[in-house]
Amino acid sequence: RHSRPAGHCGPPGFPYFERVNSAEHFTASLGKLVKVTSVIVCVILLGVVVASFFLPPQVPPFARWLAGLAPLLILVGTLPFLVRGYTLTDHELVIHRLGWSNRFALVEIISAEADPEMFRNALRVCGSGGLFGFFGWFWSKPLGLFRAYCTNFRGCVVVRLRDRVIVVSPDEPERF
Repeated sequence: RHSRPAGHCGPPGFPYFERVNSAEHFTASLGKLVKVTSVIVCVILLGVVVASFFLPPQVPPFARWLAGLAPLLILVGTLPFLVRGYTLTDHELVIHRLGWSNRFALVEIISAEADPEMFRNALRVCGSGGLFGFFGWFWSKPLGLFRAYCTNFRGCVVVRLRDRVIVVSPDEPERF
């Protein structure tokens, strides 16, 4: 009789099959820079909203509405993109956001490498540079154009897919 290592299944005598539907979750805590940036930006934006109530009467009503509404739209529009964590399943990498998830098939992944200095000299093309995280499109000389799903500059993992590069920041990058 053949014995099977823990975590494997299948009939005795056949090659071992990995257990399906296993998943490992990785947390994504907000880094100190993200926390500080988010608090400062929120205070400034909410200050603009409050200040819009005290604009002089000569200011047109549309400008008053815009001054009060635009900062709130920035906050409400950015918050859903916050990265809450990552899950590796048997078939995909799932990036959990507020309200939805981004999914990447594992068969598309060529490599994953921890790189704590990855954001050094990276330029933001379109996205958030600290408000609730670092997410969106960035560019750096070593990576070219890449998509970031990060909550922390430190502990980044560069994930190279067949047709693009993404960067994530799990709390335990060495385990990722």
